Amino acid sequence: MSKTPRTYPRFELARRIEHLIMLLSFGTLGITGLPQKYPSSGISHFIVNLFGGIEGTRSIHHIAATVMMVGTIYHLLVFGYKFYVKRTRLGMLPALQDVRDGLQATLYNLGFAKKRPQMGRYTFEEKLEYWAFVWGTVIMGLTGFMMWNPITTSGILPGEFIPAAKAAHGLEAVLAVLAILIWHFYGVHFKIFNKAMWTGSMTEEEMLHEHPLELADIKAGVADRPVDPIILKKRQRVYFPVAAILTTIMLAGVFGFVNSENTAITTLPVSVERAGIGYDPQTPTPFPTLAPTPTPQPMEAVADLTWSGYIGPVLQEKCSMCHGALGGLSLASYADAMTGGQSGAIILPGDGANSLLVTIQIPGDHLGQLTPDELSLVQEWIDAGAPE
Repeated sequence: MSKTPRTYPRFELARRIEHLIMLLSFGTLGITGLPQKYPSSGISHFIVNLFGGIEGTRSIHHIAATVMMVGTIYHLLVFGYKFYVKRTRLGMLPALQDVRDGLQATLYNLGFAKKRPQMGRYTFEEKLEYWAFVWGTVIMGLTGFMMWNPITTSGILPGEFIPAAKAAHGLEAVLAVLAILIWHFYGVHFKIFNKAMWTGSMTEEEMLHEHPLELADIKAGVADRPVDPIILKKRQRVYFPVAAILTTIMLAGVFGFVNSENTAITTLPVSVERAGIGYDPQTPTPFPTLAPTPTPQPMEAVADLTWSGYIGPVLQEKCSMCHGALGGLSLASYADAMTGGQSGAIILPGDGANSLLVTIQIPGDHLGQLTPDELSLVQEWIDAGAPE
């Protein structure tokens, strides 16, 4: 007859619910976010198509972000209850002992120490992972707000913060996903298969191996003790109204985050002609064609060879189909054109022959191909310093 091993409570239901919310929202954010970071990858195409296209992928990404924000509010409320009402010790706060434990664990793993460090309720690895997640959530939240609400952001901060936020958001996402896949998965699935976040408890053997100091406190009766019911009710009468007010404020903040503007998710409306045409399998689907190119002006007729006088309208006419505001390169304004795109600057004032805007047109097979006269005028404009 096998003896059932003794177990000790590790995570109450509230913490396990938090973990599930974060697992689902974080996983969804990673799956829908990385394909937008690396759109040319084959697996990115597969994932985007799986979610019904880029608009569907973005919508799911935004929903998951909203769920994570609500989950963060829930985490703060649970923390407040445990801290004020139950007076639980703040075991997740870093301390000097964590540095000592980290050094001891490193020496042990390298074979220079005979014993592993003895740790309490939270190990130094768990604290590092928790605070890294907090840091990442703050960074992702701030940069996500900037991209989700660019007009609001640019009214407070310089416009350069928008592309900076995009870079920080994407790179922090890569770091976070790698940390979960490599660090977290190893710690709770491969080093030991830790089921505490699902069952809520650990066996005595697991506690002795991972949290011996907490096990000693439990057996000595000095761990967190239940609060007197009368005192508990008094604290609850104070905390619950305050928590309700804070919840209302935080949820209002989430609502403002999500609804302050819709610039980032608005797409061009479907025209009346297109809306009335259904898919007809009996006829081939026509390929899109470029609008007829207007008759170019003779070179001698161009008096104002500037961006606003000639160059800008020509480039917007020929290139706006592919190079819009949402692409890697925008030619919507002089500033956008001078900024360039993912391949760098396309206009080198004073050096038209080596400017990417000219060299990419020279073979004559570019989708938005300029006429020889137009290309000559563009090069002449760049050689003249690309005046606005």
